Amino acid sequence: MSGGRRRAPARRTRSAVVAGGVVVAGAAALAVAFWPSGDSGEPTGARVPSGGTSASASGTARTATGASPSPARTYPLSKTPRTIPAVREHTPARGPGWRPATGGRVVVADGDLADEGRLLAGELKLSYAGETEPRSGDVELGLDDGTAGAESYTLTVKGGRVTITAPADAGVFYGTRTLKQEVHGGGTAPEGVVRDRPAKPQRGLMLDIARKHFTADWIKDRVRELGDLKFNQLGLHFSDDQGFRIESDTHPEIVSKEHLSKAQVREILELAASRHITVVPEIDSPGHLGAVLAAYPDLQLRNAQGVVSQGSIDISKQASADLVDELLNEYADLFPGAYWHLGGDEYRALTVANPAASYPQLATAAVNTYGSGAGIADLATGWLNDRAEVMRGHDRTLRAWNDGFFPGGKAQADDDLQVAYWTGKEIGARKPVEYLSAGRELVNYNDEYLYYVLGQPQTFVYPTGQRIYEQWTPLVVRGTTAVPAKYDGQILGGSFAVWCDLSQSQTQAQVAAGIRMPLRATVQKLWDPGKPALSWADFKKLADRLG
Repeated sequence: MSGGRRRAPARRTRSAVVAGGVVVAGAAALAVAFWPSGDSGEPTGARVPSGGTSASASGTARTATGASPSPARTYPLSKTPRTIPAVREHTPARGPGWRPATGGRVVVADGDLADEGRLLAGELKLSYAGETEPRSGDVELGLDDGTAGAESYTLTVKGGRVTITAPADAGVFYGTRTLKQEVHGGGTAPEGVVRDRPAKPQRGLMLDIARKHFTADWIKDRVRELGDLKFNQLGLHFSDDQGFRIESDTHPEIVSKEHLSKAQVREILELAASRHITVVPEIDSPGHLGAVLAAYPDLQLRNAQGVVSQGSIDISKQASADLVDELLNEYADLFPGAYWHLGGDEYRALTVANPAASYPQLATAAVNTYGSGAGIADLATGWLNDRAEVMRGHDRTLRAWNDGFFPGGKAQADDDLQVAYWTGKEIGARKPVEYLSAGRELVNYNDEYLYYVLGQPQTFVYPTGQRIYEQWTPLVVRGTTAVPAKYDGQILGGSFAVWCDLSQSQTQAQVAAGIRMPLRATVQKLWDPGKPALSWADFKKLADRLG
């Protein structure tokens, strides 16, 4: 799903999308403004004298009397445009293609596309003309009744102009991203028809802004980068043991000195919405709450000897639930997107050899709540479900880390919770198939390929774009082994994740540079999980050329 704006239902555009290889009359007059270069098909033969010409279906100019001038101008069939991610389908045609030129405009067939139109016009240095009939040299954006999904689009280059249509504005936006890449650096959009769509509906980058403060401007730069690459989610993990990084009205005492103001967050959200990116917030609990609990030491989880369990909240206390729910309700009002991440991972009470002996208060609460035989895992599951219920009141689709789902027991995680699968390394972590075979939907955060952990602690190494590009697909959820293809429909997509465990190991600029090629490789595989047409070397050259 794309995020941000709620738009009116899609209406059919006035412009038909037609693939064609015919060079229309008048093409000769436009040749200077829309002359192709590179792979788009330079015409062969001498220039045809102006006046009295028409075009045959083969692309060979003919005189009004029907005789072919000699030598004749012809166009070779166009070549598939090279973009990131690669387009899924291109029907070639003969013709000069299109590039932005003086006097060109962006027009829309539907007023709901004004934002997309203005953005593209500014990027290509064209004028925005609004709802008006297109003319040669223009780009027209419209809505149609396509059946390939809201993020699909059709881009047609024919007759000296470009038409981009889609069932919804998100698809139109992605069509404009393809066009922007095609003409980057003076390139030409090739004649013909692109029909494109993503394989996976969730394509994300997650940022740990809790352990390391990232400036609003840096995050905005990532939003622009993600939009141009057709990502549609940005995760913000803004609460952890090391920091709580967004201004709070209900609990200002928990906020770190370096943080984002709510005004800055709203600016990020507005920019993300303009790029059809949903921001997915995460307040992790019942673990990873150290920054919050620093102000509430009485709610810290302590073992039988009174030793504090770092970052963990005592889920046997009602005050603990009240505190976290107040934060969830506050930030639900700030973040309007459809998704929410509940966390749920690495609760320290469940990482010791004998949880009941170490944390007798939790064991007692579990029995009191769920009856004889219940354990601390049941209490943690109930905690997760209760927080999910709070966020359902805000109409959110919910996810939690895979090690927050526990097998067996008296309590089961709610069926609608999506699994954010990140690792098989944690104690008791189950294989992805155990979740998938139970019918759960899953988002792929595979830490073998998609985890960029600052400082490379433990066994982590910085992931490379080449390894993702050549080895990973959305079916590779844990380690390097793919799950059976029959589960493909339950894997909703994936997210590349930046974690800041050793926060000073890299600067913001180094993080941006380090994730640049991994992001491009990740979205290529989420847009089309098949073997890419380009070699890694050629893909990297393309990325360097596109900037």
